[in-house]
Amino acid sequence: MSTDPQHPYSPAVVAGGLVFVSGSLPLLADGTVVADGRAALDAAIETMKQRMATVGADLADVVKVTYYVTDIALREVANQQFLDLWQDPRPARTVIGVHELPYRSIVEIDAVARAR
Repeated sequence: MSTDPQHPYSPAVVAGGLVFVSGSLPLLADGTVVADGRAALDAAIETMKQRMATVGADLADVVKVTYYVTDIALREVANQQFLDLWQDPRPARTVIGVHELPYRSIVEIDAVARAR
Protein backbone atom coordinates (compact mmCIF):
# COMPACT_ATOMS: atom_id res chain seq x y z
CA MET A 1 0.00 0.00 0.00
CA SER A 2 1.44 3.33 -0.99
CA THR A 3 0.36 6.76 0.05
CA ASP A 4 -1.65 9.11 -2.14
CA PRO A 5 -2.75 12.74 -1.77
CA GLN A 6 -6.05 11.73 -0.12
CA HIS A 7 -4.25 9.38 2.29
CA PRO A 8 -0.79 10.91 2.81
CA TYR A 9 0.40 8.49 5.51
CA SER A 10 2.09 5.14 5.71
CA PRO A 11 -0.12 2.12 6.41
CA ALA A 12 2.40 1.01 9.05
CA VAL A 13 5.80 2.23 10.22
CA VAL A 14 8.55 0.39 12.07
CA ALA A 15 10.43 2.43 14.67
CA GLY A 16 12.28 1.48 17.83
CA GLY A 17 11.43 -2.20 17.51
CA LEU A 18 7.71 -1.47 17.24
CA VAL A 19 5.16 -1.31 14.42
CA PHE A 20 2.77 1.63 14.49
CA VAL A 21 -0.32 0.88 12.40
CA SER A 22 -2.37 3.75 10.99
CA GLY A 23 -6.06 3.89 11.81
CA SER A 24 -7.94 1.18 9.94
CA LEU A 25 -11.49 1.69 8.77
CA PRO A 26 -14.09 -0.97 7.89
CA LEU A 27 -13.60 -0.64 4.13
CA LEU A 28 -13.90 -3.39 1.55
CA ALA A 29 -11.48 -3.52 -1.40
CA ASP A 30 -13.99 -1.64 -3.59
CA GLY A 31 -14.23 1.19 -1.02
CA THR A 32 -17.60 0.13 0.38
CA VAL A 33 -17.95 0.98 4.08
CA VAL A 34 -19.16 -1.92 6.23
CA ALA A 35 -21.71 -0.33 8.56
CA ASP A 36 -23.01 -3.11 10.82
CA GLY A 37 -21.67 -3.76 14.33
CA ARG A 38 -19.46 -6.87 14.40
CA ALA A 39 -19.12 -6.97 10.60
CA ALA A 40 -17.71 -3.42 10.68
CA LEU A 41 -15.27 -4.28 13.47
CA ASP A 42 -14.16 -7.39 11.58
CA ALA A 43 -13.69 -5.39 8.37
CA ALA A 44 -11.58 -2.82 10.26
CA ILE A 45 -9.41 -5.65 11.64
CA GLU A 46 -8.97 -7.00 8.10
CA THR A 47 -7.80 -3.54 6.98
CA MET A 48 -5.44 -3.45 9.97
CA LYS A 49 -4.03 -6.89 9.08
CA GLN A 50 -3.36 -5.73 5.52
CA ARG A 51 -1.54 -2.66 6.82
CA MET A 52 0.52 -4.71 9.26
CA ALA A 53 1.47 -7.12 6.49
CA THR A 54 3.20 -4.27 4.62
CA VAL A 55 5.93 -4.43 7.29
CA GLY A 56 5.82 -8.18 7.97
CA ALA A 57 3.69 -8.08 11.13
CA ASP A 58 0.46 -9.88 12.01
CA LEU A 59 -2.08 -10.08 14.83
CA ALA A 60 0.21 -12.23 16.98
CA ASP A 61 2.59 -9.25 17.17
CA VAL A 62 0.01 -6.75 18.50
CA VAL A 63 0.69 -5.31 21.96
CA LYS A 64 -1.81 -2.39 22.03
CA VAL A 65 -5.08 -1.75 20.21
CA THR A 66 -7.25 1.37 20.20
CA TYR A 67 -10.86 1.26 19.02
CA TYR A 68 -12.52 4.56 18.09
CA VAL A 69 -16.29 4.07 17.94
CA THR A 70 -19.17 6.41 17.16
CA ASP A 71 -21.44 4.48 19.56
CA ILE A 72 -19.92 3.43 22.88
CA ALA A 73 -22.35 0.49 22.93
CA LEU A 74 -19.94 -1.09 20.41
CA ARG A 75 -17.61 -1.67 23.37
CA GLU A 76 -19.41 -4.94 24.10
CA VAL A 77 -19.00 -6.04 20.49
CA ALA A 78 -15.33 -5.04 20.64
CA ASN A 79 -14.94 -7.11 23.82
CA GLN A 80 -16.23 -10.22 22.05
CA GLN A 81 -14.07 -9.59 18.99
CA PHE A 82 -11.07 -9.13 21.26
CA LEU A 83 -11.74 -12.45 22.98
CA ASP A 84 -12.10 -14.16 19.60
CA LEU A 85 -8.87 -12.72 18.17
CA TRP A 86 -6.37 -12.94 21.03
CA GLN A 87 -5.51 -15.44 23.74
CA ASP A 88 -3.99 -14.57 27.12
CA PRO A 89 -1.99 -12.52 27.55
CA ARG A 90 -4.08 -10.25 25.35
CA PRO A 91 -2.84 -6.88 24.07
CA ALA A 92 -3.58 -3.74 26.03
CA ARG A 93 -6.69 -2.02 24.69
CA THR A 94 -8.57 1.26 24.76
CA VAL A 95 -12.09 2.03 23.49
CA ILE A 96 -12.79 5.69 22.81
CA GLY A 97 -16.18 7.14 21.90
CA VAL A 98 -15.94 9.76 19.15
CA HIS A 99 -18.45 11.99 17.42
CA GLU A 100 -17.54 11.15 13.83
CA LEU A 101 -15.12 9.09 11.70
CA PRO A 102 -14.07 9.28 8.04
CA TYR A 103 -16.50 7.93 5.44
CA ARG A 104 -19.22 7.78 8.11
CA SER A 105 -17.57 4.68 9.53
CA ILE A 106 -18.71 3.48 12.95
CA VAL A 107 -15.25 2.24 13.96
CA GLU A 108 -11.58 2.91 13.32
CA ILE A 109 -8.87 0.74 14.86
CA ASP A 110 -5.17 1.42 15.25
CA ALA A 111 -2.49 -0.71 16.84
CA VAL A 112 1.06 -0.98 18.09
CA ALA A 113 2.86 -4.26 17.49
CA ARG A 114 6.28 -5.83 17.97
CA ALA A 115 8.49 -5.63 14.90
CA ARG A 116 9.98 -8.88 13.67
